[in-house]
Amino acid sequence: MGPKPKKAGSKKKKITKAERLKQLQEEEEKRQKEEEEARVKYAKEEMEKLEIQRVEKEEWRKLEAKDLERRNEELEELYLLEWCFPKAEKLKRDNRLLSQWKHYIQCDGSPDPSISQEINTFISLWKEETNETLEAVIAKSKLVLNLIGKLKLILLETPPYDLQEKNIMQYQGSILELQELLHLKFNIATELLLRQASTLADVDSGNMEKVIRDENVTVYVWANLKKNPRYKSVTFSETQVGFEIPRILATSAIALRLLHTRYDHVTPLGPVPTASQEPTSTVTRLVKDEVKSIEAAVSEDLQEEGKEQDNESNSVHDEETKAEEQGNTEEQKNSVREEPKATQCELEMKSLSETISAAQLLLLENAQEKPRFFEDNEVDLCQFTTLGGVYHLDILELPPQCKPVKGWMIVEILKEGLQKYIYPPETTEDFEAENAFPPIEVMLEVHENVIFFEDPMVARWDAEGKRWKTDGISNVSYKSEDRLITFSLETFGPVTLIQDAHVNMPYQSWELRPLDMNKVLLTVTTVFTEIQIQIKENFCMLASIKLNNKKYSSILEEKWMTPVSFILALKEAGLNIFPTRHSHFYVATNYKLPLVEMKAYRQMALLSSAFAFSWSKWNAVCDSTKVVFQVREYLPKEEPIHNPNWTLLMLSGDRAQSLRINENSEAFSEALKEETEFHSTLYHMVKDFASKEAMRYIRYSSCQFTDSVCHMLLSTRLLSYS
Repeated sequence: MGPKPKKAGSKKKKITKAERLKQLQEEEEKRQKEEEEARVKYAKEEMEKLEIQRVEKEEWRKLEAKDLERRNEELEELYLLEWCFPKAEKLKRDNRLLSQWKHYIQCDGSPDPSISQEINTFISLWKEETNETLEAVIAKSKLVLNLIGKLKLILLETPPYDLQEKNIMQYQGSILELQELLHLKFNIATELLLRQASTLADVDSGNMEKVIRDENVTVYVWANLKKNPRYKSVTFSETQVGFEIPRILATSAIALRLLHTRYDHVTPLGPVPTASQEPTSTVTRLVKDEVKSIEAAVSEDLQEEGKEQDNESNSVHDEETKAEEQGNTEEQKNSVREEPKATQCELEMKSLSETISAAQLLLLENAQEKPRFFEDNEVDLCQFTTLGGVYHLDILELPPQCKPVKGWMIVEILKEGLQKYIYPPETTEDFEAENAFPPIEVMLEVHENVIFFEDPMVARWDAEGKRWKTDGISNVSYKSEDRLITFSLETFGPVTLIQDAHVNMPYQSWELRPLDMNKVLLTVTTVFTEIQIQIKENFCMLASIKLNNKKYSSILEEKWMTPVSFILALKEAGLNIFPTRHSHFYVATNYKLPLVEMKAYRQMALLSSAFAFSWSKWNAVCDSTKVVFQVREYLPKEEPIHNPNWTLLMLSGDRAQSLRINENSEAFSEALKEETEFHSTLYHMVKDFASKEAMRYIRYSSCQFTDSVCHMLLSTRLLSYS
């Protein structure tokens, strides 16, 4: 078939050259018109943009000028508010003296461990006591551990500027003497028990077995009286603790002892910071300069007020006085105005305030380098921590046994006392089989009040090198549900379980929320757990723990302790959320300048009675000279809000401001929130949107409470480790 004929009229009309030129001309005119309109529009937008920038710049300049104008006044008020810290320190000093006086008038026979004469007399008298049984030593150990605990708390709770080198040496010397004497007493009592092992032998096995339990110590003793080569498995009755011993031990006159101490008297005592170390600290010099500049600003402001008392009636303080009841802070400030010349008490408080700031800053100082080089298999105690105490594993030579003769018990007493059985022996030439001394399999129960977030590692004590090591240990197996750990050990000695000290760092989030007057709840969420801590007055308490979103019961719950004791107890339980000056070597941190971080914690503590604070993701984005967190007014006993409205605040060394962005914004910006101003302090920043009730709570907060909250914030370092 051929092509279809085209329909009539379907032929396209041909455009003439003139029409084509006209069309191109119209398009060019249109294009030029559009370009002109676009140029005009762009110029207009640029003018508007420049005008907006000019207005914003002018507004920013006015805000900066306003901030600068009231800076001295705001710093003065903050400086007086922060007198709560030296006040709290004076109260702590009084409490330390009071506790000494209470001990003196108690007259219960126990020594005051801080007095060298008393503790030395106690040690000398105990050394003279003989024939103490294991039960008697364990009973006495409660007092000894209490004395050691008191000495450790003195070293931890006494500020560096109040500790002298001679006192540190005295206290640490007393601790070491008590530790060594306690262990010696356990050895002597074990020898006394083993002398009469034959009289305590089990009817079925013919060997002796004894287990003595206490809240601090458990002693397991097994004496091989029968020397049966087939009896290689030793399991203590009603426990899962035991050993698999080789033939050479099964046929030897030996005893096995496992002394499990819930405390660690093996690891060397750590260094104690002293006032002599402070001048070398860069951050300490920084804080002294900062305090001096604030004092200068306050002094200058006071002089101006002395000249123009009547002309300054429109100040922020006067407005607040008209609007609200006169608080403690205002009374204190007015008394300073009436007496510009500082009294002896004021000079003392200024000096103490500066010293406390320096001490607080030391808690935030990062070490420049690791303390030393650690060899292969050596445990770095800056990275790892011992948990659950120490398992003293000993193979002992069985001493001569008691023999009944005509109604008397006769026993040969060796002058050298209790002797350890060397396994494996130093020379093995007399033994035929090469594998006559295989590793000994050990099964231990893990302390029930300690949390391991990961399978624990096993370390042995190297007595010669005075360090924990991981070599000589094999076939480690941990059953978390049964809390049992099994491993093979080449040679016996002190053994401990270790865990990464930073397993809960960095934190995922945190929140500080008021509960009542002088009472707050601090919640720290990590990869493994959520820890809630209550703080009231000068005490802290573990409120709850969650593991994998399930509540975990701890012996520490509902127990109020001083902040230092509480931190120590949490660390010993495996709940370490307290970085050290070396932690930044082992954790990816969000570094902040220590001075900025310290100012944030101090001011957050001042406001914690009426404001809730929370973690912000933008804190990791801003530079090290600034911190960002969320804040909102939260009056005590207020019903929790499902989706509360938080304000995002940014604080640098000398400026606080509200940010325009929120947690859900796409990008970080330091743009100022609409209708807000700069302030020199966090206190005055929140004052702009705080209720009168909230400010009343803040003014009447206890100085001890504020100090405790600040200490916990400094110890957890939430702004750097989350």
